Amino acid sequence: MLSDTALAAFRSALGSDRVFDDAATRAIYACDETPRQVEPDAVLFPTSHDEVAALARIAFEHRIALTPRGAGSGNVGGALPAPGSVVVSFECMRRVLEFDPANRLIVVETGMVTDDVDRVARSAGLFYPPDPGSGAYCRIGGNLAMNAAGPRAVKYGVTRDYVLGLRAVTGDGREIRTGCRTTKGVTGYDLTRLLIGSGGTLALITEATLKLLPAPEAVATLRVCFASSRDALDAVSRVMRQSVMPCALEFMDHRSIDAIRPTGTADDLPPGTRALLMVEADGAVEDLPRQIAALQQALDGNGLLEIRSGFDREAIAQLWAARKSLSHAVKRVAPLKVNEDVVVPVSQLADFVDFIDHTAHAHRLAAVSFGHAGNGNLHVNLMVHPDDADEMDRAHLALDAIILRALALGGTLSGEHGIGTEKRRFLDREIDPATLSLMRSIKQQFDPHGLLNPGKLFPD
Repeated sequence: MLSDTALAAFRSALGSDRVFDDAATRAIYACDETPRQVEPDAVLFPTSHDEVAALARIAFEHRIALTPRGAGSGNVGGALPAPGSVVVSFECMRRVLEFDPANRLIVVETGMVTDDVDRVARSAGLFYPPDPGSGAYCRIGGNLAMNAAGPRAVKYGVTRDYVLGLRAVTGDGREIRTGCRTTKGVTGYDLTRLLIGSGGTLALITEATLKLLPAPEAVATLRVCFASSRDALDAVSRVMRQSVMPCALEFMDHRSIDAIRPTGTADDLPPGTRALLMVEADGAVEDLPRQIAALQQALDGNGLLEIRSGFDREAIAQLWAARKSLSHAVKRVAPLKVNEDVVVPVSQLADFVDFIDHTAHAHRLAAVSFGHAGNGNLHVNLMVHPDDADEMDRAHLALDAIILRALALGGTLSGEHGIGTEKRRFLDREIDPATLSLMRSIKQQFDPHGLLNPGKLFPD
C-alpha cells in the first residue's frame, strides 16, 4: 500500500477530493474490458497538465508505478493496474483548449470523449475521421495509447494520421512537446508517432493537437449478402483493387449473423446468407452515384445474393442496424468473449477465416469473426464460459494457433487494440531481438525507473 508520506504528497498536489484510496473506488478502477482484475493502491484524478507533471514527480521520488487510464474501454489489459500501482484517470481533463477551423485543427485535453471532438469539428463543417466503436465513451488519450481506428480507417487512416503534436510528461516528471501545428514539418525525430501506440509506457499524454478534415457532403451505404465467407472476402479483394476507395468496408461471418438473428436485425436478409459486407462511400453529392456504381461492379461475383443501397440517413441507419447490433448480440452467445484484432494482408483474409473456422471446430469452440475487412483487420471472438476450465484451456490453445497463423500469413498482432498485458507474450514472435532491445532502451530514456504502465507491451 501507499505510504502515508506519498499519499499526503499526492493530496497536496491534487487536492484531497481527487485522491482516493478507499476500497470502493479501487475496486471500480481494478479492470478494463479484460476479465482480470488488479486493485490499485489509489486512484488519482488530475485536472491539468501541471497536476499530471506534479504527480509524476511524486511517483518518481517514491518509486510508485502509474497506470494511465481513459475510459477503461480497452480489451487487451492496457489499463489493467499493475500490483502496487496508482491509477491516473484522465476523465476530468476533457477541455477544448483551442479550436481553429481556419487551420483545420483542434487542441484538446486527452480525457475528452472521442465523439465530442468530432461533434465540435462538425459545428464548423469539419470532421475528425478516427471512429472507434467505443467513440461515444472512449477518450482521446486511450485512442492515442493504442492508435485506435474504426470502420473509416480503410479510407482515412488511424489516430496517428490525425495527430500534429502532443504535450506529455515523462516517467521522471519532465514536460515534453512533440510535433508542430502544421501538416508538414521535419524537425528532429518524430516523437509524436513514437508516443502514439506506446500504450502509456513512455509518457503521460496530457494534450493533443489534432488535424481535422472537411466533412464529406454526403454518404451512401451498401449492404451486400453472400453465400459464404470466402465469396464475401474475395469480393473485398476486388473492391480494394479498383480505383474507388470506400470509406468503410466491414465483414460479418455466419456466426455473426446467427448472433444477431434474435435481435430481428437479420430478418430481411435473403435465405442462404452466410456472410455480410457493409460498404460505404462518401464525398460530393454529384459523385456518389459514380462511386456506388463502381463498388457494385467490383462486388458482383460468385456467391452474391443481394445488394441493397441507402442514400439518406434513415435508409443508411436501417442497413447498418445488423452491424451496429453485433457487439451486444455476441455477448448472448456465451458469458465471455476472448477477443483478438489481428491483421493479415487483404488477399489472405479468405484463407485466414477458413483457418479460424477449422481451428474453432477442432477445439470445440464457437468463433465469431467480423471486422474491418478493407484493412485486413479481423476481430476474432472465441465465445467461452469462464467457469469451464477445460473450455478455457481449449480457447487459449486455439487463440495461440490463430495468432501464429496470422503472423505466418504476413500479418501483425494488433490492428487497433494494442498489446497491453494480453498479447505481450507474442511480441517476440513478430519483433526481432535487436529491435526489441532498442525499444527497451527507448523506454529507459523516457521512463528511467520503469514506472509508467509496467507489465505492458514487453514480454518478460
